[in-house]
Amino acid sequence: MIFLFTPSTETGYDKIALQPVLATFAGIALLLLLIIRFKTNAFLSLLTVAILTALTAGLAPNAAFSAIEKGMGGTLGFIAPIIGLGAIFGAILERSNVLGALAEKVVKLKTENSKTMATGFMGLIAATPVFFDVALIILLPLINKMAATAKKVPLYFGLPLCAGLAIGHAFIPPTPGPMLISKELGADVGYVIIVGIVVSFVTLIVAGPVFTKWLDRRGALPGKVPDFTMLSAAGKKRTVSFTKAIGLITFPIVLILLANAAKAIHSEHQITSILQAIGHPFSALILACLASWIFVGPKTPEDKKLFSNSIARSLEPTALIILITGAGGAFKQVLIESGAGGELSTIIESLGLSIILTAFILALLFRLLQGSANVAMIGASGILANMTMVTDYNQWQWAIITIAIAAGASGFSHVNDSGFWLVNRLFNLTEKETLKTWTLMTGVLAATALIICLILFPLAG
Repeated sequence: MIFLFTPSTETGYDKIALQPVLATFAGIALLLLLIIRFKTNAFLSLLTVAILTALTAGLAPNAAFSAIEKGMGGTLGFIAPIIGLGAIFGAILERSNVLGALAEKVVKLKTENSKTMATGFMGLIAATPVFFDVALIILLPLINKMAATAKKVPLYFGLPLCAGLAIGHAFIPPTPGPMLISKELGADVGYVIIVGIVVSFVTLIVAGPVFTKWLDRRGALPGKVPDFTMLSAAGKKRTVSFTKAIGLITFPIVLILLANAAKAIHSEHQITSILQAIGHPFSALILACLASWIFVGPKTPEDKKLFSNSIARSLEPTALIILITGAGGAFKQVLIESGAGGELSTIIESLGLSIILTAFILALLFRLLQGSANVAMIGASGILANMTMVTDYNQWQWAIITIAIAAGASGFSHVNDSGFWLVNRLFNLTEKETLKTWTLMTGVLAATALIICLILFPLAG
């Protein structure tokens, strides 16, 4: 076995094996080449790189493929039902125009400041049941209408919306990302929800309205003011009340929080067992689907057919999301089985960084190198879970570590991230303009969340 260096015994670790570390870096370089240069499918690229990394790291073929199976199975056994149920939940709410109820509330606000702030928080709420791209496409007509009325470029309201969607998707369970990290680290989902909400609110204000207004004052918001006469009405006619919309969207979150509260107050009580059964993410999302079907679902046979078609369409893109997430889990498992994760952990630990900085930097590196936020969360949490520095933390601290990983995995979205191109095309931006707005905003988002986590962590000890 080749070794990278032999540190002194004072540092507390022995020789660092070179082969698995070099194999990992070579694999990441190949992944970049395949995705960015050759535009290869992300799932195919991730799975290919995972296999090649396992073999070049020194694993025997049987062990390599066993690690791939274990990584994919372990990840998807938990996250696939959440992605599928989330897609169904989102499809019902989308078809019922629940997001339209939120949008109408925003449109009625009088000042630009209140509208930009409300647009950001609308994105934060909408990201819980609906995927980022779906929510952005649904709400884009509203953004254009608001921009035309205010004689502003669409990004003036669109960037706060994108900030809210990105933050909600990354920080607040039961969205897939923080659920993945929670499972990997053993963090309690209820604590993660509370910490995620706290961090989300502050981060959204800074990365959304405040950052957007800073760009606007500098004349750095690209785009043209939409022609109001060319715009159709934003969204469909509202079919549900604002209160009902908020209640349905937050319903699964409330169930999870109730289960955790009951466990904290009286863990042995029979009611606690019942609440824990209905407050598990699987049960909470199933009940949310049923509740939305009952309260805002189809009322006629024709409606039922339309809703069924919408649900079927919503499940189509989840196949790729699930496969990419599974391949990310496979790559993570390869890092563990080959020893590369342990070697990288030793190198990182030798730098003497705090656990929050370590979590953030690991996730940010994965994010910058391969693009997918979910894969970055899987890779970073997988390595972190195997680090010796991860020892006796309480549940509040585990939750803060979870959000620190989510923050790093959300930072500096660029050309290898599908979100970059979605914003680029929907707002008719050039690549340079997208980098100066969307990419910079996600950087501000990540940095703000990191600062909040650094402040909260010692207070939670």
